[in-house]
Amino acid sequence: MKLLDIYFSLKSDIDAVERRLLDEVHTSQRPLKKASAHLLKAGGKRIRPVFVLLAGKFGTYDLERLSRVAASLELIHMASLVHDDVIDDASVRRGTPTVKAEWGNRMAMYTGDFIFARALRLLSDIPNLEVHQLLSKSIVSMCEGEIEQIRDFYNVDQNLRTYLRRIKRKTALLLSISCELGALVAECPRPVVRALERYGYYAGMAFQIIDDILDLTSTAAKLGKPVGSDLRQGNLTLPVLYALRHSPDRQRLRTLIHPEITDSEAIEAIEIVNRSGGLEYAAALADRYMEKCLAVLDKLPKIEARRQLEGIAHFINERDH
Repeated sequence: MKLLDIYFSLKSDIDAVERRLLDEVHTSQRPLKKASAHLLKAGGKRIRPVFVLLAGKFGTYDLERLSRVAASLELIHMASLVHDDVIDDASVRRGTPTVKAEWGNRMAMYTGDFIFARALRLLSDIPNLEVHQLLSKSIVSMCEGEIEQIRDFYNVDQNLRTYLRRIKRKTALLLSISCELGALVAECPRPVVRALERYGYYAGMAFQIIDDILDLTSTAAKLGKPVGSDLRQGNLTLPVLYALRHSPDRQRLRTLIHPEITDSEAIEAIEIVNRSGGLEYAAALADRYMEKCLAVLDKLPKIEARRQLEGIAHFINERDH
């Protein structure tokens, strides 16, 4: 099943989520409205809203409630991207200038805070205490993960466990909570809620590892940002960590990774990583997460939504951008 077919089957409901997103970034403050709209128009895969909607198919499907959850989680994701771009000093995302690049750090931070607040307000009408408790816990964990990432910038001595905890909090957690909250709002049976939560977690871990591989192997045109952006910004991903331990040139690589890294040093570092076996190691780990992701689907009822979730998992594993 192709990803476009899945999105097309959900088009009217995704459109409802998009309308909510547009409504939520509206404000009488023109600079804030322009910055928020700029971020929204930059687009994205909208995979979190799709996970919410598909999870809802396993229970009582109420688009009014599910679209609130879907839009809220996408807004939280958007807010985190704005803050990330300030922290990473990023000028381009998805091929377009970042809010930080267009309006500066201060406006970017206010925009992120505004979007985040809108997300919480939008979800406040959901009368389910467990939804709010789970989301609050997840947001705390995400923030802790961001602090850990900043702490470990350019740290060549960090280990695999640190990396896995970081990507869980950075990516997998929000995908996992998208599936879980969609299922809870749809009043799915507990075993179904748990299986969907696990699906989102495993898919999220694979998604981020593949992202980290593509950051080193894809093109700037496909990525919408410079190749090796993570390495240049000091965010050391799995292929780099592998190379730092197993490459014959690991000592040279250690000297290349520093806060003032130049373009030529970044290119040399990427070359060392790419021939170290780190890409293959990372791909094998992503495959293991994807196997777990697909296996947990066997615990779900055999409905069309399950087939669509399987299709998304295959897309995640095979994508090139």
